[in-house]
Amino acid sequence: MRVPAKVNLQLAVGPRREDGFHDLVNVFHAVSLFDEVTVKAAPSRRPSPPGGVGSAAATVFAGLTAGGALGSHLARVPLDGSNLAARAVTLLAERTGRGLPVTVHLDKHIPVAGGMAGGSADAAAALLACDRLWDCGLPLEELLGYAADLGSDVPFALMGSTAVGMGRGEILRPMTSPGRFRWVFALSAHGLSTASVFGEYDRIRPDAPEPRPDRALAEALADGDPVALGAALTNDLQEAALSLLPELERTLKTGSGAGALGAVVSGSGPTCAFLVGGGDERESVVAEREAAVVAALEGSGLCEQVVTAYGDVPGATVL
Repeated sequence: MRVPAKVNLQLAVGPRREDGFHDLVNVFHAVSLFDEVTVKAAPSRRPSPPGGVGSAAATVFAGLTAGGALGSHLARVPLDGSNLAARAVTLLAERTGRGLPVTVHLDKHIPVAGGMAGGSADAAAALLACDRLWDCGLPLEELLGYAADLGSDVPFALMGSTAVGMGRGEILRPMTSPGRFRWVFALSAHGLSTASVFGEYDRIRPDAPEPRPDRALAEALADGDPVALGAALTNDLQEAALSLLPELERTLKTGSGAGALGAVVSGSGPTCAFLVGGGDERESVVAEREAAVVAALEGSGLCEQVVTAYGDVPGATVL
């Protein structure tokens, strides 16, 4: 399976609910930074590694490996039953009763704990791969329901393209976005846990208002207007992420100062996203702007890695 990362074009966060979640207006945009997830029938039944989740893990989750050129990020990938991809395998087996032992390999290119939903993407890919491997034949709506049980960002990784997520982010509605946009992403050497960022947000914004969709953002997407889209990028969690990792403010200023049309922390961070063009702009203009932003970020000493991508792209697909 191939599955994309996401960047949040709008992330509006309401106050903390009694169940611990927050109501969101979350505009997801899938970009061409992909993990590849391979699920294979295991050669024999083996007990799951320590950390297996429930009795089904011992029968269907036979092991997980990971590789990829992600530097320090790769060491953050859990290789036991706590990994979201392993949990997806177990969940599908428990719900359908059709599971056979499998191994999972993650070829990682999406940042880990970086605010781009890499773990959620892997879970979506594993879910769809096992549905095919075990010949479950589940309709997309049912798979989306299972994905929502795994996490708020998992359903979008199945859907891809551009969509707004409501509720805690799992209730998706596709958005009109005919343009192709170019992005530069600054990957931090540090990770930020989603829970810690939301905790800091609750501390900073105890009086947070109910989230509302941004009409200007929707119009910019529908028009394929990169300048308007760059001006409309917002993330209510950005202040909390900067509070926990202050160097991110310098990263954002570096990319913006080099000519980016918009700059925002992606999701709970710490990956910073820079919109560098798209729509009807001449390719030479976009390429020049992209090169300037990449050079500034790479020369800043603030990033472990700088990567480029475009969006939007489809969700999890079989290779």
